[in-house]
Amino acid sequence: MTAASVLDTSPLDRAVGDLRENAASWTATTLAERTALLERMLPKVAEGAPAMVADAARAKGYAAESAWAAEDWTTAPWALAQTISAYLHVLRRLAAGADPIDVKAVRHHEGRTVVDVFPATAADRLLLNGFTAQVWTRPGTTPDQVLARAAGEYRGRPAESAVALVLGAGNVAAITPLDIVHKLYVDGEVVLAKMNPVNAYLRPHFERVFAEFVERGWVRFVDGGPAEGAYLTTHDGVDTIHVTGSDRTHDAIVWGTDEQAEERRRTDAPLNDKPFTSELGGVSPCIVTPGPWTDADLRFQAEHIVTSKLNNSGHNCVATQILVVPRDWDGTGKLLAEIRKVLRELPPRPDYYPGAESRRATIAGAHPDAELIGDDTCRVLVPDITDPDDPMLTVEVFASALGVVRLPAADAPQFLRAATEFANDRLPGTLGATLLVHPRTERAHRAAVDEAIAALRYGTLGVNCWSAFGFLLGYTPWGAFPGHTRQDIGSGIGFVHNAFMIEDVEKTVLRAPFAPSPRGLFTGAPSLSPRPPYYVTNRTGLTTMRRLTAYTVDPKVSRLPGIFASALRG
Repeated sequence: MTAASVLDTSPLDRAVGDLRENAASWTATTLAERTALLERMLPKVAEGAPAMVADAARAKGYAAESAWAAEDWTTAPWALAQTISAYLHVLRRLAAGADPIDVKAVRHHEGRTVVDVFPATAADRLLLNGFTAQVWTRPGTTPDQVLARAAGEYRGRPAESAVALVLGAGNVAAITPLDIVHKLYVDGEVVLAKMNPVNAYLRPHFERVFAEFVERGWVRFVDGGPAEGAYLTTHDGVDTIHVTGSDRTHDAIVWGTDEQAEERRRTDAPLNDKPFTSELGGVSPCIVTPGPWTDADLRFQAEHIVTSKLNNSGHNCVATQILVVPRDWDGTGKLLAEIRKVLRELPPRPDYYPGAESRRATIAGAHPDAELIGDDTCRVLVPDITDPDDPMLTVEVFASALGVVRLPAADAPQFLRAATEFANDRLPGTLGATLLVHPRTERAHRAAVDEAIAALRYGTLGVNCWSAFGFLLGYTPWGAFPGHTRQDIGSGIGFVHNAFMIEDVEKTVLRAPFAPSPRGLFTGAPSLSPRPPYYVTNRTGLTTMRRLTAYTVDPKVSRLPGIFASALRG
């Protein structure tokens, strides 16, 4: 019996039919009206934020007033408000007759064309002082091409009317709505969003935020599991597909799951050849460059590394899985000691993503030297991975397990070359990586650091900044490093978010202060930024993110003192 014969497909068919009927009206919607729709979304985000966060916290096993809920403010209402604001910034430039990108933001760097995309506004410079982002375009792309090709949807190259299927992710609340906004505003397509069963409780919140789009037949939400997803991916009324998930999901859709699937892949004879974009994760590294780190630096970066592992219980596509450190650096042992302290000090939290507990237990059982840390012993540290076939190096754990790889190196340049080669050639996936380097080390070995930044093949590279921050900003494209194919999908194909609507993207390079204010003065890279509110160790992150969300939705100057007062106490 086929899946379609046991499913009640009528709600799915109605949703697709509604979208097809109204797709042309979205294509014809003017820039002014598209802008106004986003402006009217922002108050809806603010109104629904507390309830959205409360539901997310409840589903993840803690109270809405728990310190852990800071991540839910960050990755749900704030991320959505921030990204909407980014699109509004660009759409308003277009409405004023300006190019989407300021010509001064496009320049040559090391023989490449790069675009300075963040900070984009005075508020960005104030609230995220010292944070920057550059989009690197593909080799051979000229500044003139970047400027001419950006925002084609609004500059004489509109897309044809189409229906996009977005298969929502079950881990991070903002993924599905941000994918919807991208499909509408960058690709010009109306959207059918199938909720993931893990976080289908968010559907009512999303329907309220997108209420006008739903009323006009430009967005539809449906529930369901694999059977509904399989039906929709082959639906004649669906033109394109975007999925956030695993390579297994992609391959099942494109090649099938029967005994002929591998032969189809080998001969490139897909069952489903619809245009397909995807974000599929991988094994993400954090590379620690040796340098003159103080005890305070070691503690701060230990908090940073633990954040990149424990945020969302490790259920993130770019959660740090492998810490790449110099074997003979005297800071390695001290850094690991600080990481253990942070892991022990944090309160317990449950896993919520299906299979996480089993995956974590498998990792612990496969490593006799694995350390189980914390009151709930749900945090696993594998302190010295040497087997090239170790499962930590080959499979995305998607849980709170962190492995350490120690590379021999005589100095920082040699280590950076070895770490870059290891990350590129040994770890599956190209979505995100993090590189930690002391400002004095970077100044002393500028060429080696620049070489590593250029050579690391990741869609987002964070320098002293967890790569996941690029997911939140809206201006920064989010996706795998180009080069994957449907036969070897890796971390996926294509970029989302990308408010400047830049084409020919290769990767984004983020930067953040190595040390918080005022200690940055002593590293030679001062900034005004305190400990970031998304750090799992931030004492006031919950309050700061509530206030920052309110400001992002409604940027009144009177809101700024409250944000600063909370942030400085974090």
